[in-house]
Amino acid sequence: MSVGPTPPPKLQVKALNCPGCGASLTVRSFGNAVTIVCDSCHSILDAKDPSLQILQNFKVATDKARPLIPLGTRGKIRGTDYEVIGFQRRTIHVDGLPYSWHEYVLFNPYKGFRYLTEYEGHWNDVSILKALPTVNAYKSPPTVTYLGETYKHFQTAMAGTSYVLGEFPWQVRVGETAEVTDYISPPRVLSSERTGKEVTWSMGEYMSGADLWKTFRLPGDPPQPVGVYENQPSPMKGDVQNVWMVFGALLLALVVLLIGFDVSAQNKQIFTGSYKYDSRQRGEASFVTNDFELTGHTSNVEVETSTDLDNHWIYLNYALINEDTGQAFDFGREVSYYHGYDSDGSWSEGRPNDTVAVPSVPAGRYYLRVEPEGDPGYGVTYYNVTVKRDVPQYSFYGIALLALLAPAILLTWRSISFEHMRWAESDHAPISSGGDDDDD
Repeated sequence: MSVGPTPPPKLQVKALNCPGCGASLTVRSFGNAVTIVCDSCHSILDAKDPSLQILQNFKVATDKARPLIPLGTRGKIRGTDYEVIGFQRRTIHVDGLPYSWHEYVLFNPYKGFRYLTEYEGHWNDVSILKALPTVNAYKSPPTVTYLGETYKHFQTAMAGTSYVLGEFPWQVRVGETAEVTDYISPPRVLSSERTGKEVTWSMGEYMSGADLWKTFRLPGDPPQPVGVYENQPSPMKGDVQNVWMVFGALLLALVVLLIGFDVSAQNKQIFTGSYKYDSRQRGEASFVTNDFELTGHTSNVEVETSTDLDNHWIYLNYALINEDTGQAFDFGREVSYYHGYDSDGSWSEGRPNDTVAVPSVPAGRYYLRVEPEGDPGYGVTYYNVTVKRDVPQYSFYGIALLALLAPAILLTWRSISFEHMRWAESDHAPISSGGDDDDD
């Protein structure tokens, strides 16, 4: 008679008593745990010893180390149900300041152990590597390669264990230290832990607290992340790439549009005249020019004024008047040019020429009415007036270019600032002044 496959063993949960204080202990990974920590008297017990030999006692200096995810909580990670069975607080010191994070031990009887880490609201899903990465120690900063992905060295420090609770698949001790080295390629981080000659590699992937709270069905809200974490993915990374792609496409369209309008524009000189204005004369100085024909579709008219001004100004009140309809386009232009020398050398202000474009002028027969004004007693100012039809206006394209460029630059600046904040916490912090920034 044939039989089916042997089902996997059920999770063994066993109740024991602490030999130190007699408190009840619940062993959730019985047969897999190496050490168990009593929550009542904080004794670290040898789980492999039938009598639960006490390996260490430690004092709790603060209640801040209590786990945010209580032991015994269950949740599904990557399609597998895990139970939180252990918790520890670890601390490094940088420039004399302590920085602590929390680690959670998760267990599934068929998949084994998995880990969660939390630092100031930033979470990582961590698993032990089954193959060793390739270390490129001669690069600056050093890198490691794993499964075709390159990770940059972020930080190396001595981490000490300051609090433990629950079950662990290794012989945990309060006060034990290990050299921890992190290499990052957001949203992942590769970490090595060296204790003596033994090195363990793990991979962490950034997770949001909101997702974990949903996974473990925890009440309330997770703590808000503080600052930028080492492998926290930049929220602008994809947006920066997309915005520059859109910018490139729109810039190409803008260039094609500019070339098209430039080629199709008449850019034709319609009228020119030479005049003079004597500010000493009395009476009416205004006059009208000869008439001229504006042909083609409704488009702009450019009026250029060129003078012989020298440390002087002139104001010209123009009116472009349709001879048939009487429609007038009024505009005034002040032209001034001053120059000289002072203690700083030569200087100049203004210019003797001026150009203005009158938009959307219909075809027809027109003339200019000109009313000049100037400094009384200055004398004679000679000037030329030139009228052109349908002249390409490149300032519009400049404004359009800036409008397209602004969001791309802003988003890129925000992305650079994000990375600056990330690497400011590393062993390769950018130099704020007096030196070059890190390559990252």
